[in-house]
Amino acid sequence: MNVSITFRHMDASEAIKKHAAAKLGKLQKFLRQPMTAKVTISVDKLKHVAEARISSGGAHLEAKESSDDMYTSIDRMIDKLDRQIRVSKGAAESRRRTAKTAAEEAEVVPEEEAPPPKKKVAKKKVTAKKIAKKAKR
Repeated sequence: MNVSITFRHMDASEAIKKHAAAKLGKLQKFLRQPMTAKVTISVDKLKHVAEARISSGGAHLEAKESSDDMYTSIDRMIDKLDRQIRVSKGAAESRRRTAKTAAEEAEVVPEEEAPPPKKKVAKKKVTAKKIAKKAKR
C-alpha cells in the first residue's frame, strides 16, 4: 500500500496523517491488488476538505468531502470510498455470476446420462360403428 498525503493551506500534522493512513489501510482488505492512494487535505475558509484518489489494478476511485472538522471530513471520505469499492466489487461479482449461469445453461448433457428416446406408439381411431361391425362378424 502506497499512501501519499499532501497538506494545503495548513500545517502538516502527524496525528491527521496517521488517522488518514489507518483508515485507508482498512480499505485495502476489499481490494485484490495493492493500492496507491493520493490524499489531499486542505482548509478552504471555514471548511476542512479531504480528497482522495485511489487506484488498485484497474480500479480508479475518487472521493471528496468537506465539513467543519478535519477528522469528520476524513471519515466521511473513507465511507464514500468504501461504498464505491463495495458497489464496483458487487457489480463485478454479478457479471461473473451471470457468465457462470450462461455457461451452465450451454453445457450439453453426455449421451450416457441422457434419457433414452421414447418409442412412438401407433394409435388408431376406433368408432362405435367399427366396433359394431366387428361384433357382427
